[in-house]
Amino acid sequence: MPNTESAKRALRKAERRRIKNKSERSALRTTVKKVRVAVGTTDQDAAKSALQTAIKKLDQAADKHLIHKNKAARLKSRLTKKVNKQAAAS
Repeated sequence: MPNTESAKRALRKAERRRIKNKSERSALRTTVKKVRVAVGTTDQDAAKSALQTAIKKLDQAADKHLIHKNKAARLKSRLTKKVNKQAAAS
C-alpha cells in the first residue's frame, strides 16, 4: 500500500486509467471480432463497412497508445486480406 499522499493519488489515478483502458480495449476487440464474423458470412458490404470501422478504431487506439502502432498495422493488414479474399472468392 502507498505511504505518501502523492503515492495514494497516483494509485487512484492508475486505477481509473486501468478501468478506462480495459473497457476501450474490450470495445476494440469486439470491433475486430465483428469483421471476422462478417467475413464468415456471405455479406460483402457488411464485411467492408465493419473493416472500415475497425481500421478507424485501431488507428485511434494506436494514437492513444492503447496498443502499439505496429500491432494496429498488423491487424489492419490481416483483416484487409481476409475481406479481400472473401471478395475475390465471390
